[in-house]
Amino acid sequence: MQNLSIKKIVVNIGVGKLSGQPNFNDKILPGIMSELAQITGQKAKTNPTKKAIAGFKTRVGQIVGVMVTLRGQRARDFCSRLVISALPRVKDFRGLLIKNVDKNGNLNIGIKEHLAFPEIKAEESARDFGLQITFVLNGVFTRDEAIEYYRKLGIPLKK
Repeated sequence: MQNLSIKKIVVNIGVGKLSGQPNFNDKILPGIMSELAQITGQKAKTNPTKKAIAGFKTRVGQIVGVMVTLRGQRARDFCSRLVISALPRVKDFRGLLIKNVDKNGNLNIGIKEHLAFPEIKAEESARDFGLQITFVLNGVFTRDEAIEYYRKLGIPLKK
């Protein structure tokens, strides 16, 4: 257990449905990226498509995601802000399910509204979007050890 620590935290936003709207590259995408930078404290990276898929109405190079990878002190700061201020502000929050921890010990959290973070003001935000947060631990360990470590960090997991 003493070798467990957070290797990285990945925060991801899918913007594929918004990319077809007019002024996406001029107004919508920069607003989403700046709000993600406010939440995480780090500049966001865009993820373009690698190939065109007609069923999803995507073209090569079209931006479908925005992500940030946090490591070290920024990851620890983000984790504490998430546990202390953001998760309690989520509507009808009763704890995270244990099934969100996979066999490798990675914890996946989905937040439907980014307005749960106190850095974002609802009046100034143009769009509502959800976040997908992934905690990745370093080392080789069991799923139960990872669950125990997340509980020690203060992440509210259901029994």
